[in-house]
Amino acid sequence: MRTSNHLIGLLNFLTFLLSIVILGGGIWLSSRANSTDCLKFLQWPLIVIGASIMVVSLAGFAGACYRNTFLMWLYLFVMFFIIAALIGFIIFAYAVTDKGSGRPVLNKGYLEYYLQDYSGWLKDRVVDESYWAKISSCIRDSKVCSKTGRTFNGVPETYDMFSMRKLSPIESGCCKPPTECGYVYVNETLWNPGSGLAATNLDCSRWSNDQQMLCYQCDSCKAGVLGSLKKSWRKVSVINIVVLILLVIFYVIGCAAFRNNKKIDNSEPYGEARMTKTQPSRIHL
Repeated sequence: MRTSNHLIGLLNFLTFLLSIVILGGGIWLSSRANSTDCLKFLQWPLIVIGASIMVVSLAGFAGACYRNTFLMWLYLFVMFFIIAALIGFIIFAYAVTDKGSGRPVLNKGYLEYYLQDYSGWLKDRVVDESYWAKISSCIRDSKVCSKTGRTFNGVPETYDMFSMRKLSPIESGCCKPPTECGYVYVNETLWNPGSGLAATNLDCSRWSNDQQMLCYQCDSCKAGVLGSLKKSWRKVSVINIVVLILLVIFYVIGCAAFRNNKKIDNSEPYGEARMTKTQPSRIHL
């Protein structure tokens, strides 16, 4: 029995460590939401799942240490639903970020982002006027566009240097006009009108050199936010899948150890009675 309790205690400790990884992923998404992604409700399911696993694993650890069968049973019971919730979250994360990606541009290092490449629930959420007002305000306050400027030995970068940069989705979609509009480069966030296909892309008329406006009302900016969210969520989802596999393995081993504990508990009185009955009596001289 002691071996089983030690095993359950070890599994709960490892589960506690995994909960820190999940919480870390949620906190990382939260920091992204506060700086660049700017969609702040998506990280909360992950934070809740991580905190729940942490609390339940501590309860299971206490149950193993103090041989409290109820706490160990509660740990396994609740962990089943937490694993189911984590599976649901991973499926949801992949489903809402399934479609859409940046398009390569000839002789450019960055990608262009188009809203029509995206679809589904997340796109509807981002393009909703009330949500977009908050998201665009967050992007503006984060000053992500003003941070795109670079200098080399005190000299601002040229257009050729800028065009070879690997811009983030938000930098590409929100901080410059679409390449097809034919704007003339002055610096990273200042572009003069030129000849281009302005009639085919409404974003060409939405661009403004006003540093408080830029392309924050462009469809390309909304697509850039979706592209940024996809990259962030996919990184976290890979970690979550690894954590999920480990959790399932720990859960199966924990169930087997708990069942072994119950068998030992049920057989102990019978075993003690047999030992008492068969123990040879002492001969007193």
